[in-house]
Order: sequence, then structure tokens, then C-alpha cells
Amino acid sequence: MSSSKNHHNTQYYIDLEDRCGAHNYHPLPVVLDKGEGVYVWDVEGKRYYDFLSAYSAVNQGHSHPKIVNALVEQAKVLSLTSRAFYNSKLGVYEEKITKLLGFDKVLPMNSGAEAVETAIKLARKWSYEVKKIHGNNAKIIVCENNFHGRTTTIVSFSNDKDAHNNYGPFTPGFIRIPYDDADALQKVLEEEGDSIAGFLVEPIQGEAGVYVPTDGYLKTAYELCKRYNVLFIADEVQTGIARTGKLIACHHEDIQPDILILGKALSGGMYPVSAVLANNDIMKVIHPGQHGSTFGGNPLACAVACAALDVVQEEHLSDKAERLGKIFREEMGKIIAKTDLVYDVRGKGLLNAILINDIQDSPTAWNLCLALKENGLLAKPTHGNIIRLAPPLVITEEQLRDCLSIIEKTILNFKK
Repeated sequence: MSSSKNHHNTQYYIDLEDRCGAHNYHPLPVVLDKGEGVYVWDVEGKRYYDFLSAYSAVNQGHSHPKIVNALVEQAKVLSLTSRAFYNSKLGVYEEKITKLLGFDKVLPMNSGAEAVETAIKLARKWSYEVKKIHGNNAKIIVCENNFHGRTTTIVSFSNDKDAHNNYGPFTPGFIRIPYDDADALQKVLEEEGDSIAGFLVEPIQGEAGVYVPTDGYLKTAYELCKRYNVLFIADEVQTGIARTGKLIACHHEDIQPDILILGKALSGGMYPVSAVLANNDIMKVIHPGQHGSTFGGNPLACAVACAALDVVQEEHLSDKAERLGKIFREEMGKIIAKTDLVYDVRGKGLLNAILINDIQDSPTAWNLCLALKENGLLAKPTHGNIIRLAPPLVITEEQLRDCLSIIEKTILNFKK
């Protein structure tokens, strides 16, 4: 059932957004009104499986009671103090997240893009004050087809035309190399290592189409960074908080990044919360007045994040994502063997994608997502003919197999 008595249909709300909002997104034509666990309902009361999870922000499921309760109870007491004063929730949250992830310190922010910007600033400041790079010449290595956000600095090193074009002049100081290419990283470090502050990388490139690198790539990249005194900076805004079958995706290769960037599911999708974690030798370069945020570390965010992290641990969501992800890819492989429409499935844990057998600019993936919607499952294309499939991690095996049946029926009955 819908969560409220709506007097308007789907098209009314679509038209309202089209008329009054900026056209910076292209949503599926469904208007959601309620969510619970793995399900969402539209304004007309139809139920769907959510297979996007708000880009992996609702790993703990929609409206998880523990997180909702933390939000409501804290909102009744104190929501915002700014960092002009101490508050009784921040230190508790800082201790919880640093102990859980094995870092000395955390710098709390709000959005994923803010956290990436914070990590860039932190790495540059460390490079001048600790590594002793001179004269504002520090550079950061990034990867092609990255997605780290949409601020001016971040789009400066994007090669996505929609994100990059007509937003210049751009921020200098970045070197872009191919993803999953340790030789390219080594070459830049050999040539310019003395002026490199850090290597910023997604352990899995989510927006690029759930591009999983070769086994050993992250480990090799990390070791190269150590050799050249360069910070290994992992953007785990999408891959972190149990999504890939480990608490953070870097743990699949037993590495601890020098700087870790988190967001999205850090709050269970309940409130904007992001974080940058590092040890004292890096974080000590930030002093009062040199970086901050009015809302970063607010009591409401801290209470929500603590509850969100508790849910991940108490419900063993990392292990669940690992187990169910293997089932999903195995069963998708069987479906793919029956059709020419889809030619591959890839991913880790419950972050997966299917690759559509058509040219990148064709509408096939979009039309397949429309067909999935009609059959009760919501997903979205990414980068042309790739469909990302990422349900909340609280999904049961029975529900997952039901979703696989929906996907199979939709694919086998689909007409281009």
C-alpha cells in the first residue's frame, strides 16, 4: 500500500518535476512513495523490488527500524550544533567508525563529493608538509572512466563528456591513467614520483559499469604507492559498507588504504553522511580553521551513522552480500546461456551488472529496464548498454531467486 493518500497519479508528479525542477536527471517513469526493506511502492500502490538501492546508499534496506528510530529520537533532542561546540554524539561515532575500520581518525563530512574533495585537500597538504613537495606542484593520479562526484575540481579530471564538457576552466594537478593498468601507474611514478601526492582510485568502478579490476591490481597499486611514498586513496563511497562482500572492497586484497572515503550507506540512506579516514601521520596536517563543514559531524548524522554501522555488523551484511552475490552471478550465467540479448554478468558481492548485446548508444538497456519495471523490478542503465543490479543487502535468498525469475522472464520475452 502507498504510505499516504495521494490524490494524483504518476504522470502528475512527473509533469510537476519536469516543470519546476532542473532537468539534470533522466529517471525511469515511476514515482515512488514508500519503501520498506527490499521493496518500494509507487503512488498508485504497485510494489517493486529495488535493484538500485539508491546507488548503494540503502544497503541496510529502506526504512530500517533501528536507523529510523535513531533518526527520530536524536531529532527530538538535538540536530545541529555546528562544530563551534562539542556534542555528545560525535566522539561516540568517531570511536565506533575508526575502531571498526582500523584508522586513527575520521574527518566527518556530508556528501560523497565533499568527502572526495576533502581527501584531495588532505593528500595535497600532507604532500607539502610531510613529503615536502615544493611550490604547489603536487599532483594526484586518477583513472580513466572514474566517477568521484560532480564538483568543479572532480569533473576536471573526468573523461565523461556529460560531466566534463562546458564546465571549465578546470582545476589542474591531476594525471589520468587507464584503470586496471599497474604498468601505467608504475610508469608515472617512475617519471614523476617526487611530485605525486596520491593515487585516487575506485576499487570497483561502479558508474563506469561495475568494472571489476584484475585480481591483484589493487594490491600491486598499493605496493607501488608505498615504494614511491605516495598516498593510496580509496574512494569507497559506493563499494564500502558491505556492498561487495567485505566491509570495504579493498579488504578483498587485504590492503588498508592510506585514505579511505565513505558515504552513501554510511547512513543507510537515511541522511547525508560521508567520512574521510586516515591515520595520525596524515590527519595531523589539518588544524583548526583549515577545513570544515557546518553540518559535518552533526549529532543527527552521528546517531544515524552509528545505527547504520550497527545494522551492518548485527545482520552480517558483508557475509550475506558475498554469499548471495555468488548465487546471483551463477544464476545469471544460466539465464545468459539462453539468450543473445545479454552476453555477460560481472561484479562482486551484490554490486553487479549485466552487459547488453547492442551498441552503446542504442536504447536497448533503457527499454529492458522499462520492461523490468512493468514486471516489478527497478534498475537503471549505466554507461550505455550496461544495467547495474544492486539490491539492498537485507534481501533474502528466496527474494533474490524471485528477482532472478523476474529478470529471466523479462529478458527471454524482450523484443528489441
